[in-house]
Formats: sequence, structure tokens, C-alpha cells
Amino acid sequence: MEGGVTIRRFAIEDLSDALVLAVREGLLAWWEANRRDLPWRKTRDPYRILVSEVMLQQTQVDRVIPYYERWLETFADVRALADAPTADVIRLWAGLGYNRRAVNLQRTAQAVVERGGDFPSITAELQTLPGIGPYTAGAIACFAFERDVAFIDTNMRRVLHRLFHGVDVPVSTATDREITALAARMVLPGDGWNWNQALIEFGALLCTARKPLCVVCPLQTACAAFPAIQTAIAELPKGSPKKREAPFKESNRYFRGRVVNALRSRPREGIALAELGPEIRPGFAEGDVAWLFEVVRGLERDGLATIAEDEPGYDAGAGDEPVDLGSVKVRLP
Repeated sequence: MEGGVTIRRFAIEDLSDALVLAVREGLLAWWEANRRDLPWRKTRDPYRILVSEVMLQQTQVDRVIPYYERWLETFADVRALADAPTADVIRLWAGLGYNRRAVNLQRTAQAVVERGGDFPSITAELQTLPGIGPYTAGAIACFAFERDVAFIDTNMRRVLHRLFHGVDVPVSTATDREITALAARMVLPGDGWNWNQALIEFGALLCTARKPLCVVCPLQTACAAFPAIQTAIAELPKGSPKKREAPFKESNRYFRGRVVNALRSRPREGIALAELGPEIRPGFAEGDVAWLFEVVRGLERDGLATIAEDEPGYDAGAGDEPVDLGSVKVRLP
């Protein structure tokens, strides 16, 4: 008993063939009846799968669809993206947020082209590409090459945890290693594509983080978290959206995003920091230039901006810092 919720301990050795079969059949039947018609599910092109997976990180499906389609109109294949000016890549990413994803996506494309232009189909080889972690490697191997591989994202982890390990709030009771082993056991041989798509879809639409639809769940009788999950969620402390929102508007990530957005509409030669500052922070003053310069330097390290001054003046007694930071220009790469 933990926090008034009975925790059912689960070991993968306890997983019977009958339970595996029941869960597979129930989930796949639900999938066939409820699957969404998404554009990246109509392709086996690893480049298009990669683009969709990167865009779907931190961004909801409905928002991604128009960006995905527009992206492929501009960068139709891996070579087109690899050869594009990085500034154009960043501009086209406008509105999706987390701009480093665009730069990392192009770096992945460039690495693929350097290796001959063909994506590897094995997860271990995919993970040697820059920006490709275990989940994305598994998704490409499965959804592009139809390999029966296990991988986990937030939705998949939640579904598997609740089905077999029980309640997952306020804290999980299973490690990522345990969930990954469970995922490998559950993959349907010969049909990993449908199984993994179904698992993701189930977590996105039915077994959601805060409002799971247990009443209509086809796996209810097999679920270790039912019915305790409803009580556990109801007892979670209620957060205040306003309190969470305010600090973000003073965060480094917030201002980095504003800088990149401002640079998207600027000409190739860039804009001076003194001119850029008032667009980034209300009440921007001369004393804020050094702060903005550090923000810009961070963006440059991440490949999202270039400090574009032509002939900066330096003071030999002041190290490497330009004397007049306000005149320093910045642009997209």
C-alpha cells in the first residue's frame, strides 16, 4: 500500500501467453476501428518518417500536419534538406518551436548523405547518426523498414505501465529498462508496424495521462491500473497554469525563441544587437546588451544563429569581448 493506492508488483516472468494474446487482440481491434488517417502513416520513406518523428516531439499531431506537408513541399528528400541553407531550414520551422530540432534534423540529413544517401535499417546503426536516439531509431526501423523492434515514447510507456505494472501516478513503479523489456515481449512478430502504431495511438487518444477513458477501454479487464488509476489521478494536486506560465516568459528558452523569430524576417547581413534588443525584451536598455550578446552566443553554439560583424573593434585589455556590443550584428546561419 502506497499513498492509499494498492500497488501491484509485476515481473515479466509472470506474463502469460494468454494475457499477451488477449492484450494484443484487444489493442489491435481498437486500432483498426479508431486509427487516425495521418500522412506519415501512408509512407515507408525513412526520411519522411524521420521528419514526422522530429516534428512530433513536444508538438501535438494536429499542429504538425500542415508543417509536415509544407516541409516536404520544400525539402522533398534527404538530399534537398542536407543541401539547403540552414537559414532557410530555420525559417521554414517557424511556429513549431524548439528550433534546435530543425538544425539537428538537417545535421541528420547531412550525415545520411555523407554515407551515401541511404538510411540504415538497423536500430543500432541508426543511432550512430547525429540526433537519433533509441526512440527515433526504433520508430524509423519499424515504421519505414517494418522491423519488429521495441521502442518507447511517453504514450507507449504509460500504456504498458498501467496495463502490467499498475498505477503510474504520482510516480512510476517500473524503470525504463523494465518497460523496454516488456515492450519487446509484446511486439507482435511479423506485424510490429501495426502493433507499435496501435500502442502510440492508444496512449494518445484513450489511455491519456490525466483523463483516461477507462469506462470504454477494451483492455479494462486486463489492466492492472484499473480502477485505482481514476482515484490516483483525482488525488493529484491541482497545479496553477498561471503560476507555471509566468516564469517561462523570463526564461532563457523564451528569449532564445524570440531572437530566432526576429531573425527569420531579417536580411542576410543581420541586425545589430542594439536594434534587435527592443524587439526581444520590453524595456530593453543599454545595460541589457551584454545579456543579449550571451543569448546570441548560446544560439550560435547550437547552430541557430551567426554573429555577423564584419570588422569588430577589440580592446587589448578586455580579452575577446568587442568594445561596442550594441553594434555587433547577428543573423541566421
